[in-house]
Amino acid sequence: MPTRRTALLLPLLAFPGIGALGLAPPASAQAASWPQRTVRLVVPFPPGGTTDVLARAIAAKWQDQWGQQVVVDNRGGGGGVIGADAVFRAAADGYTLVLGNNQTHATNGALITNLPYDPAGFAAITLVARAPHALVVPASSPARTVAELVELGRRPGPGLSYASSSAGSSSHLMSETFARRNGMQATHIPYRGAAPAAMDLVAGTVDFMMATWASVSSLAADGRIRALGVGGSARFPDLPEVPTLREQGYDYISGDAWFGLFAPRGTPEAVLQAVFAATEAALADPAVRGRLEAAGFRIATMAPAAFGPFHQAEVTRWAALVREAGVTIAN
Repeated sequence: MPTRRTALLLPLLAFPGIGALGLAPPASAQAASWPQRTVRLVVPFPPGGTTDVLARAIAAKWQDQWGQQVVVDNRGGGGGVIGADAVFRAAADGYTLVLGNNQTHATNGALITNLPYDPAGFAAITLVARAPHALVVPASSPARTVAELVELGRRPGPGLSYASSSAGSSSHLMSETFARRNGMQATHIPYRGAAPAAMDLVAGTVDFMMATWASVSSLAADGRIRALGVGGSARFPDLPEVPTLREQGYDYISGDAWFGLFAPRGTPEAVLQAVFAATEAALADPAVRGRLEAAGFRIATMAPAAFGPFHQAEVTRWAALVREAGVTIAN
């Protein structure tokens, strides 16, 4: 786009997208022709993690539908702060989106003082998926039941250690609350993503992890880790032999991870609707849906009008969970 000075000096017809009066087309017209160039989907976590797996599955289908390149941009660091903040400050034109989760778009607001972005200040597009948690230990762990793990954590001494995908993540908050409620001594070891945390769990560097099932299901399938109990009110369809934590008499916070698409505030409504429709179509593809469900995701979408209130309620709910867990993060 030329500068205002150049536009006054040269014929208006020389500039595509400039109307007869020298004005840019209204937002509705821009949205109707969107996308006309590369769309960037920011993942606020490193490659290979749970959020990244979802993003790449969706982006590939978007690209097919739109006929435009879709670039997955991993901007990990700071518990998702770096990537989320980049999108918060991006132009509200639909060409920069973020696949966030309950950490980037809910808990960070309660955990981090002077957070550079407002978790509630994005345009909400759609929920994409949920990821229930499982309490997992290395295959080499002496604990074969939840009761045995709790007993190990109650013994005098240094106690146990637990991994999380990052400080302030749902795995961190759920593990800390589980340990506190059951009188365990447990030291938190945060990682830069679920993938490296899971690898150290396999190696026995840490003793347990309250992990999203999507991040560890393949490791359990090949016997490198062992699931002792699962979250939620029902057993996992793909893990029917493992009872829920509540079945075994252990309380824990209800905090399954969720993943959702957001855009900068002010992005045209027509663009939000277009992204929502493309996402629904992508997740309806039997091959995509089957692959993600086999990996431990529970597919769930919401139109922008429903996802916005859901998101705002989650900001409030996770703030309460952060207070109960007693977790703080220095900024």
